[in-house]
Amino acid sequence: QLQFVESGGGLAQPGGSLRLFCAASGNTLKYFDIGWFRQVPGKEREGVACISSSGSSTNYANSVKGRFTISRDNADNTVYLQMTSLKPEDTAVYFCAVCQVTTLRLRSSWGQGTQVTVSS
Repeated sequence: QLQFVESGGGLAQPGGSLRLFCAASGNTLKYFDIGWFRQVPGKEREGVACISSSGSSTNYANSVKGRFTISRDNADNTVYLQMTSLKPEDTAVYFCAVCQVTTLRLRSSWGQGTQVTVSS
């Protein structure tokens, strides 16, 4: 069973950038579509981005298109989320999990997540 550990979050200014890392253990990531999700207390969980098992297909929420880029290194069993042009509304706990690339739906359990705070 896949277990995820997210890292790379922190405090960024509006317009700034952060890179998130998703490491997995318990199985190899290369068989799965993997995505990033975010959660703000009191709000619904949002699918942010998903990448197919081969890396050939990606899907993004409209709210992050053109600003976030998801990528993966199957040899390193890691998935990344490069976030640029950050906005205060991107503030959330970000976590990674198995997803369905065509729908951005969550398909597995997730890790502890990493906090991203965008503020001046």
